[in-house]
Amino acid sequence: MKKIYYSLFALSIMIGMTACSPGKGSAPASDNTILAESKAPFGAPEFDKFKIEDYKEAFDYGLAQKRADIKAIIENTDEPTYANTIDALELSGKSLDKVSSIFFNLNESENTPQMTEIEEYVTPKLTELSGYIYMNDTLFGRIRTLYDNRENLGLDEEQMIVLDNYYQSFVRGGALLNEEDKATLLDIDTKLGLAQIKFSSNLLADNKAFKLVITDKADLAGLPQGVIDAAAAEDGSWVFTLDKPSCIPFLQYADNRALREKVYKAYYGRGDNNNQNDNKAIIKEILQLRQQKAKLLGFESFAHFVLDEKMAKTPEAALDLLNKIWEPAVKRAAEERAELQKIADREGAGIKIEGWDWFYYTEKLRKEKYALNDEVITPYFKLENVLQGAFDCATKLYGVKFVKRNDIPVYHPEVSTYEVLDSEGNHLSVFYTDFFPRATKRQGAWMTNFVNQRNICGENVRPMVVNVCNFTAPQGDTPALLNIDETRTLFHEFGHALHGMLTQTHYPSVSGTNVKHDFVELFSQVNEKWAVHPEVMPTFAKHYKTGEPIPAELIGKMQQSAYFNLGFETTELVAAALLDMKMHLIEDYSNFDCNEFEKELRQELGFIPEIEYRYRSTNFAHVFGGGYAVGYYAYLWAEVLDCDAFELFKEKGVFDPATAAAFKNLLEMGGSKDPMREYRKFRGADANPDALLRTRGLI
Repeated sequence: MKKIYYSLFALSIMIGMTACSPGKGSAPASDNTILAESKAPFGAPEFDKFKIEDYKEAFDYGLAQKRADIKAIIENTDEPTYANTIDALELSGKSLDKVSSIFFNLNESENTPQMTEIEEYVTPKLTELSGYIYMNDTLFGRIRTLYDNRENLGLDEEQMIVLDNYYQSFVRGGALLNEEDKATLLDIDTKLGLAQIKFSSNLLADNKAFKLVITDKADLAGLPQGVIDAAAAEDGSWVFTLDKPSCIPFLQYADNRALREKVYKAYYGRGDNNNQNDNKAIIKEILQLRQQKAKLLGFESFAHFVLDEKMAKTPEAALDLLNKIWEPAVKRAAEERAELQKIADREGAGIKIEGWDWFYYTEKLRKEKYALNDEVITPYFKLENVLQGAFDCATKLYGVKFVKRNDIPVYHPEVSTYEVLDSEGNHLSVFYTDFFPRATKRQGAWMTNFVNQRNICGENVRPMVVNVCNFTAPQGDTPALLNIDETRTLFHEFGHALHGMLTQTHYPSVSGTNVKHDFVELFSQVNEKWAVHPEVMPTFAKHYKTGEPIPAELIGKMQQSAYFNLGFETTELVAAALLDMKMHLIEDYSNFDCNEFEKELRQELGFIPEIEYRYRSTNFAHVFGGGYAVGYYAYLWAEVLDCDAFELFKEKGVFDPATAAAFKNLLEMGGSKDPMREYRKFRGADANPDALLRTRGLI
């Protein structure tokens, strides 16, 4: 997942990335640790020196500096030019960008009540500044003058795209509204920002609140010893949480059905417990505010508003793709359910398969069909080896090298840093990895930037990128061992990281992963394909004790099982995308109840009851706590591209230099070129949606 969490900042103040000269805001205290010039290698953030009490002052200074930079553009009496308007916007707000990129990153992985309080303090200020920028008639007038005359300005393609992005962002930000409606929009955005913070805080708190404490060893029956060891507490009990490395193995292996049900319902019921962390009312508030915003800006629904600037363009186009996948996915899932029921019947379980049985009997079926389970697979996927495998693939494909650095400050002892070099040894990026769960870290996996790439104003600044995950941590003498899903996740997030690290644009607002939302997942999802390719896997999958490469026989079994359980996996994914899309197509939320809506959508879709939405509304952080609202479909939209793209690699060779060089061009261009035109250049044709269905074994 490409994380766009400080979405309020990223959306409303996308224009502040760096500056050639200091802004005019009042100077902060000379000892402010956040804003102080870094003496670390490459100017990396000096996390070891930061003080939490300095954030508010740093934000206040950055906000004032940004406002002063914008004010100077507004008050410029010269005729608008690209340099004195667009370049100036791109160069504004250096300090605000610095503190925002640091704070909002850390707030996801090092969250504390103090950090949440700071977020609540600054969010309305960011919204107010957004209104000052996007609703200023004079500033918009300068941009509009350039936009209307754009064909006569001698601009290159990147400059044309940046100008178009600004014009559209101002229009979508309310520039064409009257003063009363501008004030209303600003109020809506402020309330939305605070509601999304509350949603995320509630979800994190509800996730942390659940603990299954087992004191009777008999209740551990079926669990692998490694899972038991990971759950062992100092008092002799065993504790299981809702973090995926804890709860998923429990659902897969625990023989105690009642406890599986308890964990299953707790995981899917996060945010829906009628307690202080309940998210149902917040969801209704967010949806109402989003619809009000869409209507104010002239759109039928929030879904129409969001998709207007995406490759899909309309809800109908996105729904066409989702519906095309849905029918074969549900059919396959029903066949899988029947197989699981047969196992339960054969064992005399005397049950009808339920959601909390699916993972459990799936593992039994996997072992029966392919002699595969995590106990067989994970010893070959030591985290360090998998990461090195991802590095080696990038080296073979794109010529980049990774050098471990111990002199770059980190924000937690578990974080590692690397310098990334191009084929000639030139510095490309700093890369951070943060792989293990913590109480202060939200669930999931994501990539983001501490510093964005830019090559403007005579300053060539290379990016600083981080991958954050929640993998099973080392236990005693046993290193961190990944299952195949975690291995794919590492390659997935590393694909996003490569997109951020290899970028070669001029303007920061189109660098790296600053591309259309339904294009960004192409690079992460295609990178997963190398993780499980039989030519690649033996190069990094080596037994953590013996160092022996993974046997060809085991790879063969994994290849044979490639379509295993894909009906379930596709159904839960498409269901979540449909839930996201259809929730945002409603025009009147006065009687909306998210639980009732989920039930009604199930009936409409013919959604088999043993499978849950991948995320239910009350814990759908992508949609209600991040920047993926009306965006979850993008994983499947981009999967059409990545499956189609990898078919070319399979045809030419997975490390074919010419194919890799052509794909590297897509990675480097960021958002500076038309994505579908460039994809067609790479592939020689439009992407074929059947490639996705073939890859998932649905045709």
